[in-house]
Amino acid sequence: MLNYSKYRRNPVLHYPERQWPDKEIQRAPIWCSVDLRDGNQALVEPMVVSEKIEFFNLLVKLGFKEIEVGFPSASQLEYDFLRTLVERRLIPADVTVQVLTQCREHLIRRTFEALEGIPQAIVHIYNSTSILQRDVVFGKSKEEILKIAVDGVKMVKDNMRFYPGKVILEYSPESFTGTEMEYALEVCEAVQEEWGTSPDNKIIINLPATVEMTTPNVYADQIEWMSTHFKKRDEIILSVHPHNDRGTGVAATELALLAGADRVEGTLLGNGERTGNVDITTIAYNMFSQGINPHLNLENVNEIVAVYEHCCKMKVGERHPYAGTLVFTAFSGSHQDAINKGMKAMREQHPDRWEVPYLPIDPSDLGRVYEPIVRINSQSGKGGVAFVMESYFGFKLPKEMQREFADAIQLRAEEHGEVSSKEVYDTFNREYLNLTQPFELIHYEVTDVGMDTNARVEFSYIGSHFIGEGMGNGPLDAIKTAVMSKVNLSCKINGYTEHALTYGSRADAAAYIQLMDLDSGRESFGVGVSSNITRASVRAFFSALNRVYGKKSKK
Repeated sequence: MLNYSKYRRNPVLHYPERQWPDKEIQRAPIWCSVDLRDGNQALVEPMVVSEKIEFFNLLVKLGFKEIEVGFPSASQLEYDFLRTLVERRLIPADVTVQVLTQCREHLIRRTFEALEGIPQAIVHIYNSTSILQRDVVFGKSKEEILKIAVDGVKMVKDNMRFYPGKVILEYSPESFTGTEMEYALEVCEAVQEEWGTSPDNKIIINLPATVEMTTPNVYADQIEWMSTHFKKRDEIILSVHPHNDRGTGVAATELALLAGADRVEGTLLGNGERTGNVDITTIAYNMFSQGINPHLNLENVNEIVAVYEHCCKMKVGERHPYAGTLVFTAFSGSHQDAINKGMKAMREQHPDRWEVPYLPIDPSDLGRVYEPIVRINSQSGKGGVAFVMESYFGFKLPKEMQREFADAIQLRAEEHGEVSSKEVYDTFNREYLNLTQPFELIHYEVTDVGMDTNARVEFSYIGSHFIGEGMGNGPLDAIKTAVMSKVNLSCKINGYTEHALTYGSRADAAAYIQLMDLDSGRESFGVGVSSNITRASVRAFFSALNRVYGKKSKK
């Protein structure tokens, strides 16, 4: 049994004044990508300079205006990457790079050396403030930890004397979620006071869930508490930096936005230490699905995944929100049927508004295609098979026929596993369109005789050749009479439908006939396709004959 008694619940902030549960997200936050720093440091094989440049260019293309490019004082590679961006003039004028440094004099000095030539930068300093870190890592008092933060600000200001560009200061009380709120507020306000903020010279106060310690609502309470207790809140850009240790990083971020956060630091697809940073793409797509402009260019999720997998050398999970290969796929028959009906209703009723069951977002908005939406396996039902036939090949199978054909597909799936859309169509051809036994149509002629129709049909049946003639109240009835006059069989047409079929370069018609053998009661559908509707009907009749008399169709 799990030894749960060794763990203790993390303290919960008592904050009955909370207002965030009654709010809604109205607009996108300021986005800051930390892929090239926090994400990169968590890779088994960190990116080399060329890969970091490729990733940086992707972030710029996606529309990020703030990008943390690394920890230039931590290693020569980090330093060289930033200098490469500067010397090759890869930083657009509307993009602000962010650099991280600890509150140490030699590291801050080296950081400013790396920033030479950049007109504006965010200098991000941090130190850990949590009870656990103070006690077991640093062995320092609250006063000593606060002094580290304030001294860091002083060192930044001192080094700014030799830097001609503009510096935006960001401060993070690392392990904020494990810090007493009153103390976190004290440290942040001391940093703000030392920096000397104003409404025109704001500081970024970043409150990270360095380790996700409890439920998202507690993080939201902490963010709102801080936001409402800052004395000079209008001089602060309140930022959050959630991790995903409990698997609720996205939820924690969204609730933090309700609680007053202005800015989000995260990574594409959630890369980062342990279970990762918060996934910015998921949050942005969530907003998009609610009719909110995320202010990021996320129209091609396939490109994002490709660059991510190449540079990070990690695979995106098949069920990853929005980006996974299977997230727009339905195997369940009931889901497939609902998608089929939803797509049809949307086209007919409100094509300008996306409302489809089980698909909260239009895959084409993300650069995905409809082909993989419905995949057929042994669990699929008639709805999924009908969707494939209509969406990909234009066949609107009669409702009564959908189960008949789905049974054939299910048998194939049970034998061979998943059935592709091409295999569905190939099976349709074999089962309905290409049947020549025991009946094969050779030639037919129909002529009107008054109110009736006369038909002359040349065909073979079990290898014997026949020419039959018959009268009927229309071409199909006359054909049936002509055929039945030559064979010792008796059948009845129980249903007939037709529709225009556009497939390939020709505009054809598809005809469906439901035929019953009156002696055995055996019943099946036949299908015919032709540019001539009468010919399509005749072919459908012969297809049905072969289904009824040549196959052991179900009653």
